[in-house]
Amino acid sequence: MSHAAGGRARRVSTTAGDFDNGQHILIGAYSATLALMRSVGADPQALLLRQPLTLTYPDGQGLRLPTGPPMLAFVRAVVGAHGWRWSHRLALLRAATGWLLKGFDCDPRLSVQQLCADLPATVLQDLVEPLCVAALNTPAEQASARVFLRVLHDALFAGRGSADLLLPTAPLSALLPDPAWSWLLAAGADCRAGWRVQSLQRDGAAWQLDGEAFDGVVLACSAKEATRLAAPVDPRWADKAAALRYQPIVTVYLADASLRLPQAMLSLRTGDDAPAQFVFDLGLLGARPGCFAFIVSGAAPWLCQGLAACGQAVLQQARSAFAGAFMATDTVQHLSAERRAWWLRATTSPARTPPRWRGRCVQASQPRRP
Repeated sequence: MSHAAGGRARRVSTTAGDFDNGQHILIGAYSATLALMRSVGADPQALLLRQPLTLTYPDGQGLRLPTGPPMLAFVRAVVGAHGWRWSHRLALLRAATGWLLKGFDCDPRLSVQQLCADLPATVLQDLVEPLCVAALNTPAEQASARVFLRVLHDALFAGRGSADLLLPTAPLSALLPDPAWSWLLAAGADCRAGWRVQSLQRDGAAWQLDGEAFDGVVLACSAKEATRLAAPVDPRWADKAAALRYQPIVTVYLADASLRLPQAMLSLRTGDDAPAQFVFDLGLLGARPGCFAFIVSGAAPWLCQGLAACGQAVLQQARSAFAGAFMATDTVQHLSAERRAWWLRATTSPARTPPRWRGRCVQASQPRRP
């Protein structure tokens, strides 16, 4: 339906310039994603800045993983965490040991907040909550503890570098969408932009898309569009897609030519008047010097007040976190809201748990021969 490949990983043109529709990151454990990039000619080493997992704040406090085997690096990072008491460090190491002994699994009804209820408030605020919203875009009281533990397992046990942060140093479209589009065209695929499929129908063992025959169909679209297309052929599956609920992400781009962060990504302390959990220095990522992307994950409560109000709250938070910065009248460069950024996984309430998807997808990029 879009006139450009990429879906939500797209560029937005404004009077202040071109901006990504949000700021995205990967971790080293995403081996399949990195392999896919390579397969279509996108070089992760050239397009992504790799650095050890760092969740530090403007005052220097927080957790910084050193290089080395991830599990050992995690222990060293906790022991050396700035601003934590020894009792807090030991409490986290005890909890992590318990998760390890249980195979990084737990009761599927548990939320992250319940899983970590015995941890000190400092550890929850400085590590668990920002890590949870970064990985799941869902507040700890709603996020699935089982999914959260799976992320930790993959980061700590997928091998050297699996916990590293991979930060884009190029527009998101250059990471995968544009190279993939070019790769498909070179392979002889019939790629059509700006075409919204109107109907999906069964044709024996094959399918009809707007009257054209295909061997298989992949619904790589929003759940709303998937519901519309699937309803005539599989109403039960379409009902499950329609029942999904989402968490939005808001990105606030602020400008200050005099500011430079100590590293490309910093954590931010949140509160009743402070919505953003992270800030990225786009100048350090080779994009826009003096431009900073502030990220509000799990942004539903803030969007209830309106996008402009959310932007102003982030601006005030930025001024408080970085004294003397972001004072110009034209500081706010762009506001981006992705309202269906992440669909909610399991919560403590079974009624609010999204149903499991049951459906078959067979990929076919070429029309079926008559």
